[in-house]
Amino acid sequence: MANHVFHRNPAPMPEVALGEGCTLVDAAGKRYFDAGDAAVSCLGHSDGHVTAAIKAQLDKLAFAHSGFFTSAPAEALADKLIAHAPEGIERAFLVSGGSEAVEAAIKLARQYFVEKGEPERGHVIARKQSYHGNTLGALSAGGNEWRRGQFAPLLLAMSHISPCYEYRFRGEAESAAAYGLRVADELEAEILRVGPEKVMAFIAEPVVGATLGAVPAVAGYFARVREICDRYGVLLILDEVMCGIGRTGTLFACAHDGVRPDILAIAKGLGAGYQPIGAMLCSGDIYRTIVEGSGFFQHGHTYMGHPVAAACALAVLERILDDGLLARVGVLGTYLESRLVAELAQLPFIGDIRGRGLFWGIEIVADRGSKTPFDPALKIAPKIKKAAFERGLMCYPMQGTIDGKLGDHVLLAPPFIMDESQVDTVVATLKAAMVAVVEGG
Repeated sequence: MANHVFHRNPAPMPEVALGEGCTLVDAAGKRYFDAGDAAVSCLGHSDGHVTAAIKAQLDKLAFAHSGFFTSAPAEALADKLIAHAPEGIERAFLVSGGSEAVEAAIKLARQYFVEKGEPERGHVIARKQSYHGNTLGALSAGGNEWRRGQFAPLLLAMSHISPCYEYRFRGEAESAAAYGLRVADELEAEILRVGPEKVMAFIAEPVVGATLGAVPAVAGYFARVREICDRYGVLLILDEVMCGIGRTGTLFACAHDGVRPDILAIAKGLGAGYQPIGAMLCSGDIYRTIVEGSGFFQHGHTYMGHPVAAACALAVLERILDDGLLARVGVLGTYLESRLVAELAQLPFIGDIRGRGLFWGIEIVADRGSKTPFDPALKIAPKIKKAAFERGLMCYPMQGTIDGKLGDHVLLAPPFIMDESQVDTVVATLKAAMVAVVEGG
C-alpha cells in the first residue's frame, strides 16, 4: 500500500490501532507500555472523563474564532489555571502547543517593553542544553545544538549561559549551594555584557527535559535568578511545557523551587494527548501594561482558545487536581526512584539517576568513575530506544546530553495512572534493554 505521509523519520513504524490505559496497541496486536511519549500522556490513553468532555463539547460547538467570540470552556480553563498558578500570574493565553506557547511568551515580553517605553530591550538570554520548541523563535531560545545546527542562519540572535547541571559541572570541592549561585551569577554577567538596558527576558526550564534528561536545578539557583532578574528589570520566563501540569508532583514545576515567573509556558500534559493545546500565562502587570497601552496583544493563531481543546484541558485538570492524581504522582515518583536506584544504580554504565515526581532521567556512561561518555558513533541512546520498543516499552532516549554531541540519556515520563506493579515492569524492561545494548555490543 502506498504511503503518502511525510513522517519526521521515514524509517518504517508500526501503525497504532488502540489505546488502553497506559498501553498502546499496534495493528498487529502487539502492546507497548507508554513510559516516554515526550511527557504528554499523563492520563493514559482511554480516560472516560476526558473523552466524555470532548464529545459533549462537540455536540454543542466545535469551533468559533477567538477574534469574534470567547467560549465557556476557554473561560473556565483560564479560571482554573489561574486559581492554581504561581503568585502574580493572572492571565492565560490559550494556544495549540508548546512551541506556540514559547513564541507567545517571547513576543509578549517584547511588546511589554515597547508598551512601557523601553523599545531598546529586545535581547533574550537562555541556557545551553535547553529545549524550548521547534518554531524559529523558540528554536533560537533553545540551546540544543543538534536541533539548531542546520537552521542557524535563520535564528534570532540570543545568548546562552551554562545550565545548572550538577552531575557534570559542579566542582569536587564545591557545595551544591555554591555551584548553584556560581552558575546563576552567569546570568548577571551576561546581562552586564549585553547591557541591562537591552535585555528583556531570561528563559529556562525548571526541570530540563529532552536535552539534558530530567535535570532539576540545585536548591537556591532559581532564587538567585529571580533576584538578578528583579535587579535589572528583566522578565523571567519559565518553560514548563514538558515538566509542568503535575509531572514533577506539583501542578507547576516552579513550586519546587519557590520561584515566581513573570511568564509561564505550558502544554503537553495540559491536553494529555487528547487534544493539542498549550497556554502562555502572564502576570497581571504585563497584562495591564498591554491593555492600558495599545489595547491588544499583536499576536495570535487561528486555533487559539479552541473550545473543544479547552474543554479537554479543563477535564484533564479536573482529573489531576480534583481526583487525587497529583498526590499520586508523588507516591509513585518515590517508588519509581527507589526501583531505578535498586535495579540500575550499580550497573557500571549508569552515571546518574535524577528527576522529580514521574519525570526521571538516567545518564549512561562508558566509565562511571571518570564520567566518560560513550563515543557518539555507537548510538547508544537510539539503540536503547529500539531495544526497549522491541520489548514493548516506549521510553525517550537522546544523544548529546553534555554538549549537543557527547553523552547519552534515557528519559522516563509515564502516566500518572500507572500502579506499582507497572513501575516494576517498566524498570525491569528498561534494564534488560540497556544491558542488551551496552553489554551485548
